[in-house]
Amino acid sequence: MARAPQESTVAPVKSDDPKAQKKPDEKQDATKPDTKKDDEKEAPELSEEDLQLKNELEMLVERLREPNKSLYRPALETLRTLIRTSTSSMTSVPKPLKFLRPHFLELQELHKGWPDSDDKALFADILSVLAMTYSDTQPRGTLRYRLLSQEASPTPSDPGLWGHEYIRHLAAELGEEYTIRVEKSQDISVLRNLALECATFLIHHNAEADAVDLLEELECVAKIADLVDKDTYARVCTYMVACVPLLPPPDDIAFLRTAHAIYVQNTKFPEAMALAIKLADPKLVYSDFHAPTNPLMKKQLAYLLARAQVPLQWIGVPVGDGSEETSAEYGPTVDLDQDLLDILYNTGLLEHFRAFGKELSVLEPKSLEDIYKTHLENTRGVSSANVDSARGNLAGTFVNAFVNAGFGNDKLMVAAEDGSSWIYKNKDHGMMSASASLGLSLLWDTDSGLSHVDKYTYSNEEYIKAGALLAIGIMHSGVRNDSDAANALLGEYLTNKSSLLRTNAIVGLGLAHAGHQREDLVQALLPLVSDDDVSMEIASLAALSLGFIFVGSCNGDIASTILQTFMDRDEKALNEKWARFMALGLALLYLGRQDASDAQIEILKATPHPIAKQALILMEMCSFAGTSNVLKVQSMLHYCNDHLDPEKEDPTFQTFAVIGIALVAMGEDVGAEMSLRQFNHLMHYGDPVIRKAVPLALGLLSASNPQLGILDTLSKYSHDNDLAVALNSILAMGFVGAGTNNARLAQMLRQLAGYYYKEPDCLFMVRIAQGLVHMGKGTLGINPFWLDRGVMSKTAVAGLLATLMAFTDAKAFVLDKSHWMLYFLVTAMYPRFLITLDEELNSIPVTVRVGQAVDVIGQAGKPRTISGFQTHQTPVRVATTERAELGTEEYLPFAAVLEGFVILQKNPGYEKMEL
Repeated sequence: MARAPQESTVAPVKSDDPKAQKKPDEKQDATKPDTKKDDEKEAPELSEEDLQLKNELEMLVERLREPNKSLYRPALETLRTLIRTSTSSMTSVPKPLKFLRPHFLELQELHKGWPDSDDKALFADILSVLAMTYSDTQPRGTLRYRLLSQEASPTPSDPGLWGHEYIRHLAAELGEEYTIRVEKSQDISVLRNLALECATFLIHHNAEADAVDLLEELECVAKIADLVDKDTYARVCTYMVACVPLLPPPDDIAFLRTAHAIYVQNTKFPEAMALAIKLADPKLVYSDFHAPTNPLMKKQLAYLLARAQVPLQWIGVPVGDGSEETSAEYGPTVDLDQDLLDILYNTGLLEHFRAFGKELSVLEPKSLEDIYKTHLENTRGVSSANVDSARGNLAGTFVNAFVNAGFGNDKLMVAAEDGSSWIYKNKDHGMMSASASLGLSLLWDTDSGLSHVDKYTYSNEEYIKAGALLAIGIMHSGVRNDSDAANALLGEYLTNKSSLLRTNAIVGLGLAHAGHQREDLVQALLPLVSDDDVSMEIASLAALSLGFIFVGSCNGDIASTILQTFMDRDEKALNEKWARFMALGLALLYLGRQDASDAQIEILKATPHPIAKQALILMEMCSFAGTSNVLKVQSMLHYCNDHLDPEKEDPTFQTFAVIGIALVAMGEDVGAEMSLRQFNHLMHYGDPVIRKAVPLALGLLSASNPQLGILDTLSKYSHDNDLAVALNSILAMGFVGAGTNNARLAQMLRQLAGYYYKEPDCLFMVRIAQGLVHMGKGTLGINPFWLDRGVMSKTAVAGLLATLMAFTDAKAFVLDKSHWMLYFLVTAMYPRFLITLDEELNSIPVTVRVGQAVDVIGQAGKPRTISGFQTHQTPVRVATTERAELGTEEYLPFAAVLEGFVILQKNPGYEKMEL
């Protein structure tokens, strides 16, 4: 076998035999040994075909040197044909380019002497192709001759005729030339026109990513909308949207707007609406919602808007708060059908959620023991329940509320008999949290839920009454109704003499109307922020509630009032622990709005009190939440750099900066992974204020997404010597596993319950974490990203940040009297399901495949978008990193992403396969 290749090389040796016999001649040629050797070196390199080609090319070059101009055109045409038809492997230069390379400089001189004509343009075209082999000594030669070709002829040839490699070479040189011309302020229009020609070729030859990159480099990416067609737009748009987290502002916004325009021109309204929501542009939302004529498509868009909790004013629905004038900017007000309003109000969410629970066989209420499984704990012979009875009962309150959230049938509160309610097993503020837990059990149940809670609002015990007010707010979170019961019931308590009732009414309003941007609530709550006579607690919670209601709205009135309060309030008030919530309320107004907060940041820089620095960092991190902006992550790390003396300077701002790293980086997988390394460094070298924030940041980074690496890291931190770090790590474990029923995590928490059986605070946190892991019995999640992790829910981020803010000083808030702050999570709680609906909006079972989402953007062909899938009947649970697709082509979905509520229509061309 080894000899086979040698035998195949015999043929050329035989052809050289006659030369070897001419020994006498060798003596005669001995005077010229060098040329003989050179000939011998060249001879084996060229086959007869190659030699013929070389001679032909040299003859054509010779013709171009002759004075007879009539020979030029045929010679150039032949050269063009030879170059274009030459085939070569991917690793070597085409033969014509190789043989013409020695003549390149001579051809350049010839070209200079020709007058402008079509012949000169063709000559420049050929030189442009040959220049690819001279790119090392003559940079951008390909582009130079391409431009000369266009100048020499009124009808220049299409650059795509020279093939893919030529276009790629041209694209690379266009970017370099553009940068140089911009620096020198020279004309760039010619470059852009050529770039559009190249981009057209690339798009139609399956190189959409290269086309987008080229136009982005020449800063004219918006023009790609004119180049795409029905076959290419989808790949272009998915690539553009995937690039957004990697681009600096304002390019990221430009990409989103361009992709939106392409989707609209191809009547892909769900995709366009997702980008309009991401851009938070009311005018785009209005036009997208009213564009489709198909009523079913409109209903599908309404489901998207309801999930995003977009203000109804944006689509022209009057909400009776006096904001009709401002909403008229986006378009005329409209009267929608009751069907559409019910979808926008999220009215059917509860019914579908409970049906989903029934399908998964989790409708039955779970007791505390079902969650704790204390018989599996290693508690060293001491019953953990007796260590701190009041604290244990308080933990039971939250666990019961989180686990049975939305099902409305838990045995401790809703289904308890009169007099034996769990409320009475707590005391003081514990009673308040217990009665507020009713709101979570009866989540979204605005009809029968109110009758359950109403009886507690007449209680003589102030704590129970206050908790009932909070329960009303919690219950209405994420849903709306025409009667606006939350506003009616809670509004009257805003001026109550009891600060306890006032604070709960304020927070209740914030939770019930999160994201609604109701103008009438500004008039009700803003005076409480600016009033110097009210306590800092009431003022700060009023500011926070306004932050929830106007999240991401850039509302100038609220922002200026809060900034004025920072300047007017005395130092003692601003030093209180509650001030951080006022700063958060201000920051939430600019959530995800990037540079819109610049003016407010400058004002904060000029404010002398330490709270201004905390507010400044919160403002910066919220403005760039989920954007993966590298510069912002670097600036947050810079804040963590210094080792401060707590007696001289308040280091709280460093705690916020650590959370800020996670908040900015969580929008994109690569950035999130890179930030894990930074957290590792901060944990090793940071001060206590920084170390205690690292677990919180990890919890935010991977909410409802239990990755093994992060779980192991948190498990390690949960045994830290610093109890503040351990406490926050336990909470973060709850965040990471929220609503996943993760068995590994449940086992870790049971071990921690045994480990901390003598530490009531840590044991309390372990119980809370256990409740979070089994949230909604595994049906709810708190991850703020939805629609294939492409859109960030601002109300969810607001809830997560408010909860984390309470844990930046757990001893002062959650472990003291403000444990009710755990209920801030309610705005982030949403079912992780896929429910398919027919044209009458009734649930229909359909076969779907659910598996791990695979990133296929920019890949050739149609690769699988999910891996390791399982086939289910809807309704089905879809975890944070999973994706679903229809199992058959029997139905056509109206939604682009199978998640949440998806309306299906029968496929008229479907034929069932007979087995």
